[in-house]
Amino acid sequence: MIKFEKLFQPTNIEAFDLHTRTAMAPMTRCFADPETGVVGQDVVDYYRRRAKDGIGLIISEGIVISERAKGNPGVPGIYTQEQIDSWKPVTEAVHEEGGTIIAQIWHVGRLSHSGLINGHKPQAPSAIAAQGQVPRFRKPYEEPEEMSKEDIKEVVGQYAQAAKNAIEAGFDGVEIHGAHGYLIDQFNSDWSNKRTDEYGGDLAQRLTFMKEVISAVIDAIGKERVVIRFSPHKLDKPDYRWDDTEKAIQTYTKAFKETGIEIIHPSMLDFYEDVQNGQNLYEITRKYWDGPIIGVGDLTPESAEKALQAGWIDVAAIGRPLISNPDYLHRIKNDDALVEYDAKKHLPELI
Repeated sequence: MIKFEKLFQPTNIEAFDLHTRTAMAPMTRCFADPETGVVGQDVVDYYRRRAKDGIGLIISEGIVISERAKGNPGVPGIYTQEQIDSWKPVTEAVHEEGGTIIAQIWHVGRLSHSGLINGHKPQAPSAIAAQGQVPRFRKPYEEPEEMSKEDIKEVVGQYAQAAKNAIEAGFDGVEIHGAHGYLIDQFNSDWSNKRTDEYGGDLAQRLTFMKEVISAVIDAIGKERVVIRFSPHKLDKPDYRWDDTEKAIQTYTKAFKETGIEIIHPSMLDFYEDVQNGQNLYEITRKYWDGPIIGVGDLTPESAEKALQAGWIDVAAIGRPLISNPDYLHRIKNDDALVEYDAKKHLPELI
């Protein structure tokens, strides 16, 4: 039986004092009112139970920053006062249990449909449609509208305002969703960004939009309260990987340092996937990043402990097991059997 020397240790990462080195990974649940994006008592109870179990850092499900940012029915928002107020009982419940919760602020970009965003065309860096269909909405992705520089400026401002709104709602900070093929990642990726202005070009140049978003959010709420999530894989192309992972990580971490952000959250479907020369993504990232790293990717308590002990990450994020095991940490500490995640039982499906 493995000895957990790190997983259950308290830790501090920037503004966040955590009971354990665990995080609840952000998981789309679609529990909000489909028309207003307002959350209710079921969401209060959902997050309270995980905080009560001692999860160190709860990262909320994706919360959209505007009407046009929406990509799934029933996802919550944080751009109206009614939405902000609906999150206050959630954050209060988490804090009553001694927990820490941050809002994942989200714009899906081209991974949407006009039927979800009041007849508007989806926004994207280039007018290139994604492959596949919108989850739960069951309609093919549409050709998006290429964002003008005025559009870009507006959306950067929406990210900053969403961060301010999150703090007003009682969240301890925010995670900027820059991964998985959503809007920020669409700017970052050469196959979805064909721009010829300052937002296009090589990877370093394509990261310009991401840097502007991070800087605006930091200016709004302070760098100690901000996390950035990024990834090689995409929702609409899960087998996509960078051609040269080490070079890509060097480019990303250089960009992060230029913004002043302190906490990063690289995302992989499989934490221990060999991404280059027998190394996992986190092993490579640690070479170029001294600050806090949150790790995720089908982690078990044992594999998370190994990664923590190796120093590759500072906090281990757990996803699907927390749906079927709201008392996850209690079960691990007491060597109790975990309930296996059953997608049919625990609908709506996760993203």
